[in-house]
Amino acid sequence: MKVTNAIVMQKLTPEPLTKASFKSFGEIIELEGRDPISINGGNCLRYSDLTTVDISNTGAPGISIFDAKAYTNPITLNYVERHPLGSQAFIPTSTDPYLVIVAHDQDGVALEPRVFITSGYQGVSYKRNIWHGVLTPIISQSLFVVVDYIGDGNNLEEYTYATPYLIDYKIAQLPDPANRTNSH
Repeated sequence: MKVTNAIVMQKLTPEPLTKASFKSFGEIIELEGRDPISINGGNCLRYSDLTTVDISNTGAPGISIFDAKAYTNPITLNYVERHPLGSQAFIPTSTDPYLVIVAHDQDGVALEPRVFITSGYQGVSYKRNIWHGVLTPIISQSLFVVVDYIGDGNNLEEYTYATPYLIDYKIAQLPDPANRTNSH
């Protein structure tokens, strides 16, 4: 019999993305609980000031579009990244749920990650220096509007885990599209 050294990955299961559970990592960008202003002759509702943008004075906030490929279940998480020069906000252009992966820091080391699943009507804004996973759509390729630091300096740090994590989500965990509503 041949014995091999198999890597045993710790399994992570997504939890619903809530303000309370995400507070230490950043802000959730959503319409729920917000009071809109009616504009454009009553044909449009404006939801203002949905998140904070924290940018180093060596650059400026920029708006970009990221086109992210969908991941399939299960997902192997090898690394996380962070941005020391500014916060980073991700606003999906579809109502497909996606995964949000974050980890606390201890002396430059990313600790065990937490995985959240969005409702389909949520974006996120990571605080400056928060370890997070890459964009992780799980339904289909997705576009995201991104607001983050544009300027001089190295605004990307990566941390590779010694042992990868396995993210396993079940289709039953996904929010039911028939029950997903936005607040207006």
